[in-house]
Amino acid sequence: MTTGHLDRWNAQEAAAEAMIPIIGTLYRDKGVTILLHSRSLVNKSVISILRTHRFARQIEGEELSVDETLPFLQALSHLDLGPCKVDLGRLVTAYRAEGAGRSVAEFTAATLAEVIGGDAPHAQGPRDVVLYGFGRIGRLVARLLIEKAGSGNGLRLRAVVVRKGGDEDLDKRASLLRRDSVHGAFNGTIKVDNESNTITANGNVIEFIYSDDPTSIDYTEHGITDAILIDNTGRWRDRAGLSQHLRPGIAKVVLTAPGKGDIPNIVHGVNHRALDLSQEIFSCASCTTNAIVPPLKAMDDEFGIVRGHVETVHSFTNDQNLLDNYHKADRRGRSAPFNLVLTETGAASAVAKAMPDFQARITGNSIRVPTPDVSVAILNLQLKRETSREEVLEYLRQASLEGPLSRNLDYTAATDVVSSDFIGSRAAAIIDANAAIVEGDTAILYVWYDNEFGYSCQVVRTVQYISGIEYPTYPPETARVPEPVGADAS
Repeated sequence: MTTGHLDRWNAQEAAAEAMIPIIGTLYRDKGVTILLHSRSLVNKSVISILRTHRFARQIEGEELSVDETLPFLQALSHLDLGPCKVDLGRLVTAYRAEGAGRSVAEFTAATLAEVIGGDAPHAQGPRDVVLYGFGRIGRLVARLLIEKAGSGNGLRLRAVVVRKGGDEDLDKRASLLRRDSVHGAFNGTIKVDNESNTITANGNVIEFIYSDDPTSIDYTEHGITDAILIDNTGRWRDRAGLSQHLRPGIAKVVLTAPGKGDIPNIVHGVNHRALDLSQEIFSCASCTTNAIVPPLKAMDDEFGIVRGHVETVHSFTNDQNLLDNYHKADRRGRSAPFNLVLTETGAASAVAKAMPDFQARITGNSIRVPTPDVSVAILNLQLKRETSREEVLEYLRQASLEGPLSRNLDYTAATDVVSSDFIGSRAAAIIDANAAIVEGDTAILYVWYDNEFGYSCQVVRTVQYISGIEYPTYPPETARVPEPVGADAS
């Protein structure tokens, strides 16, 4: 019996190993990103691929086998595909429902007909990106941009703008990119060239521009054109300040903090599709706003929300002191590793910017706690109708798996998870099913979020959309696959 289980595991590993070169070739040569139920398989290990297949139990009630998905991936490798995303989980599900009488190759070709050959869209990238600042969020966004640069048709990190900290500045910046106490080692190689002020990370040459004045930089002198600049310093948050970045070579500016005044605050998955892309300045709001808005949107759509209170238990951040010292805020000057620190949060008021049609009154507060990363938001909601815990959880589970929030909202039914288990989570928010309390018209939801990496993923998703290189996913969730035309559909 034991040998049988091990043999089965080895066979699964072999199938997953066979998938990796196909996934890599499709991504690099054709700009095709392979997903499995909205989760990317690009640059993933054998174990990660197997775990993602196991995740499918939440959808179909049974584990999705690599033996079942590999033939579809092999069929994709023989097609003349244009840039797109292909979800193997959706493809298998559609084939089970509608593929009778057709081979995997025939069904796959019919499903992706509009992105094959002459009908395929052309690659719209690469698009230059500049990071202004290289702190916690800046370095994580850099890691994500480098990770996604393989196809050469996406976002391309060209430069980082920082204030020079000394003669060894570039080496220290590279060291901080190479190793991170929370998120671990950089996945790849990093080379420093002090003569050219560049860091080469996994083949991506990134120039470091030293400046403390955004108006002094002409980016075209560095070969940068039509770029999106991501300001992760938080130094300027209004239109006048951020407009300073609109220099030669920079087309648009994205702020990784809540924007003030009339700057649109974007939460990817909720309001990014309503963007006026002719605008030049955008905000990705805060990490907490990105965590609470997707579940608020989901709950309001299905149950209606009368009012709510959001309490965030938030890891400490760089704007707090290690030991008691002067701080412009009353409580944040007290030692972050020693105290629970009550502080305000603007996330509740930011909800209105992300969801202008949202009528409920939301209040909020925050408690900073002595952990370096991962936070939890507690949503105490009064609903417009009575419901049950089972109905709420099943609805949120489905919302995390299918629909417009599936890339942003995740769900866990594990009974033993703690905050460190969510370090590196790419979701904006993760519903903790076992902590949820629902009685009548009251729902209390516990929502985990990696306030560093999960938020950085939201930033990159938003920048991809603004850049115009976010390609559609096939098969569409509600689409039916057309019958093949002619005798040979392959």
